[in-house]
Amino acid sequence: MEHELKTLTARLLANRWLPRNDRLVRRALVDEAFRVELDHRLAAVGLQLQDNPYAGHVAAALTPDMMEPVFGARREYAASNAGLTRDEVALLVVIWSLIVLPKRERQVTRRELADEGQGDMFGAEKPVVHGETVSAGLSEASLIADFGAALGGRTKVKNFMLGKLARLGFIERRNGIVNEGPLLDVALDYRVLADRIIHGTLSDVLSRAGHQVPESNAFEQADVLADDEFDEEDA
Repeated sequence: MEHELKTLTARLLANRWLPRNDRLVRRALVDEAFRVELDHRLAAVGLQLQDNPYAGHVAAALTPDMMEPVFGARREYAASNAGLTRDEVALLVVIWSLIVLPKRERQVTRRELADEGQGDMFGAEKPVVHGETVSAGLSEASLIADFGAALGGRTKVKNFMLGKLARLGFIERRNGIVNEGPLLDVALDYRVLADRIIHGTLSDVLSRAGHQVPESNAFEQADVLADDEFDEEDA
């Protein structure tokens, strides 16, 4: 176990995130003794394993008490500890809203993209699905047309802001499509953001741009089921 713990800890430090189906990550999710020791080793350097059962990746993140010592001297920390400006944070939240909220609704109802519009009476018995079968991409052109003017213009969004979000691991860009990156779902707190978006002014902004926002009961159900999903993985 010592070699595997050392290997997983080093890989998390080097890569920042790892896929959920990685062999050692899976062990950390189901082996309590292994997880306790992993948490201890990460905590020794001010880190914690960041995970939720609906995300396709896990990540190493700073513990709350280390945020100020590590990032407090940086001017950008007022907006984001990832070095994002306020406009970039706004774009990130819009992308999160358009990718993760619909994805979570599909995961909770056990529907995949190919099943849109169809009911499945046995859906609740299916395991949670990750990846492109439930996570839809966004057209860069449409994203810029709908929100570019409010975020500094087409050139700024396309050539700088999207590129920065991709380098940080929040998104992936392929052939003019913005896809979910490894950190988009695991690094942003769904329980906090979903409520603020669905019941806040961003819901109206998204609706005016022609984007449907999930009903409030979708995120409430996801919140309730999250603990059950952890229990299923740990079984």
